[in-house]
Amino acid sequence: MPEAEQLTSIFVAENQIPEEFLLKDVIHQKEYLSNGEMKKWDGPVSEVLSPVCIKTPEGLKRKLIGSFPVCTEKEAMEALDAAVAAYNNGRGEWPTMSVQDRIACVENFTKKMLEQKEIVAKLIMWEIGKSYADSVKEFDRTVEYIYATIDALKDIDRDSSRFQIEQGIVAQIRRSPLGVVLCMGPFNYPLNETFTTLIPALIMGNTLLFKPPKHGTLLHYPLLEAFRSSFPKGVVNTIYGRGHTIVPALMKSGKINVLTLIGSSKVANELKKLHPKVNRLRAILGLDAKNAAIITKDADMKLAVEETVLGSLSFNGQRCTAIKIVFVHRSIAQAFLKNLDEAVAKLKVGMPWEKGVNLTPLPEPHKPAYLKEVIDDAIANGAKVINENGGLTEETFVYPAIVYPINSKMKLYREEQFGPVIPVIPFDDLEEPIEYLIESTHGQQVSVFSNNPDVIASLIDPLVNQVSRVNINCQCQRGPDVFPFTGRKDSAEGTLSVVDALRSFSIRSLVATKLNENNKHLLNEIIEDNNSNFLSTKYIF
Repeated sequence: MPEAEQLTSIFVAENQIPEEFLLKDVIHQKEYLSNGEMKKWDGPVSEVLSPVCIKTPEGLKRKLIGSFPVCTEKEAMEALDAAVAAYNNGRGEWPTMSVQDRIACVENFTKKMLEQKEIVAKLIMWEIGKSYADSVKEFDRTVEYIYATIDALKDIDRDSSRFQIEQGIVAQIRRSPLGVVLCMGPFNYPLNETFTTLIPALIMGNTLLFKPPKHGTLLHYPLLEAFRSSFPKGVVNTIYGRGHTIVPALMKSGKINVLTLIGSSKVANELKKLHPKVNRLRAILGLDAKNAAIITKDADMKLAVEETVLGSLSFNGQRCTAIKIVFVHRSIAQAFLKNLDEAVAKLKVGMPWEKGVNLTPLPEPHKPAYLKEVIDDAIANGAKVINENGGLTEETFVYPAIVYPINSKMKLYREEQFGPVIPVIPFDDLEEPIEYLIESTHGQQVSVFSNNPDVIASLIDPLVNQVSRVNINCQCQRGPDVFPFTGRKDSAEGTLSVVDALRSFSIRSLVATKLNENNKHLLNEIIEDNNSNFLSTKYIF
């Protein structure tokens, strides 16, 4: 555990950074992908300052790692026009292409993406402060997700390659694209979470406007050429700039068919309201969450503490699936807090390139001040920070704070802190955490810790109707990616998993006719002559 003066020592001078983790150059992005071209940008740019601060004679300073274009509404609307033209009311090259050929394009892109692994992983680390090991994992997991998506689409297409005959009607049912997709990812998993919507949207035949997250923009730059050279003109278009400047006009145009956003429910609500044809807009959203852990008196203390630390502090608690509030039975509360304090104290603090590091600097400039605000609010309403140096801040780094006892007067009771703060509430009756989850505006996941099967059973039935996933004796999490990933209430709209995402970005369409000799002849002729990519019995292996 660091002493107050030791926190400064986690930051190093430029010449102390291991050479293998340094970026070769400051990356000044002066181009963007639109309508199949890498277009030059000579306008305003936004500097990218890493959460990693460097020791200088003038004190700690965030390291400059590059800049990216701050485009305007004009460039955004040009990109929209390109995506609309490429889709061409479903008649464009991409939406009418065979599934097999679309898969080949995505496979080609993935090969080119793999060539950029080293620089993308480094940029994840430098842009958002994620440990290098986890940055590499994020890249690898994204590639695995792409291949899993390809395999899932092959399965779907194989099932669709046959005709169905019911009540004298013969039909072929396939999935077809929805149109133009506006894709916006989050900063905490800027590659993986973005691609879990972008790739299924793309492979199903939609055209894309892709806005990288504010923190985690540069890491997509090395992939733009792979997008440009792997897909037809106008299928993938990047838009840069301030979201509040460029996105409203896109929505107001009515030309966006699908909004996919991993972010805040407030932003999602505002954007949806701007669309003039709301019934034509499909939304696939991953939003806020305030996932709870419920530690019962029958819990395995060691396991509960280990999983709570992992769940609440992995990537500094900056995950939508993080455990963001902990309910612990009053009879074991003090023992739990003591063990939790000891476990947090053992976590390694440092720079993201350090081996085995657990706690790193935070990318959002305003976050340390916000975390101080919610901790101070809790203290003012009767709570204490029970671990030494909890909440201690040095520039971009905030040491984890265990705050106890939390009550309903405090901001930490309801607000999603999205950072290294662990609010803990004692309870006497299991109805208390159940009521909390019933009243909550969030409904993503919950973790339940108990070795008593009757207690677990008594919690499962009420909780599955409040959240989308109940985790027994383990932390909240997204994976495996084949499992449904969604939420109730304000936590999500639509379901993201490998198969569900393919369904989310498409709609079932069918070609049907009465089963008679003339129509059988027509269908056979179309299939034998390969005149239609939709009406086909081709089988993808």
